[in-house]
Formats: sequence, structure tokens, C-alpha cells
Amino acid sequence: MSAQPDHASALPAAPAPTAAAELLTELRADRRADTWVPAFERDWAKALEDSRHTYSLTPLHDVVRTWQLRLAAAPAVDTFVDTGRDETGFVALEDILGARQ
Repeated sequence: MSAQPDHASALPAAPAPTAAAELLTELRADRRADTWVPAFERDWAKALEDSRHTYSLTPLHDVVRTWQLRLAAAPAVDTFVDTGRDETGFVALEDILGARQ
């Protein structure tokens, strides 16, 4: 019997060393820069402190990945908001999960 799992989950690739700087440049160019740049810098500072304590780059990688996804999703969110938040064609969460007790 092996102590190793029979399936290994693939870890996401680490962001490039310059990914945080490139991301910050993109955030500064975005129309949401007034709110997003301070939020990213706050998240980055916390992750940097966590990394110092754990000797792991994972918190920094997580911040970069999260903000990359957030920036990538922004156009879809803008489109949704610009259409008046039209939810036709979507299924209500209650229909999937059932009524809450």
C-alpha cells in the first residue's frame, strides 16, 4: 500500500516573476483604477507579509491569480451592468438548491 494519493491534482503554474508589475500597470490603466489599485496594493502587502512568515510564495501567487481573473472578468461584468442587469435566460439559485428552510 502506498502513502501517495492515487491521483495528483495539477497545481496551477506559478505566475511569471513580472506578473505582479504587469498586472499593476493594467490596473492603473483601467477605469476602476481609483478603487482597484489601492485594493491590489493592500492585498499584495498582506500576501507579502504572509510570505515572509511562511517562507512561501503561494500567497503572492494567489493575489496575482485572483486579480488576473478579476481583471479578465471585468468586461463581462460591464456588459451585464450595461444591459440593465437583464437576468432572462438565467436560472434562479432557489430553483437549483431548493427553498431555504
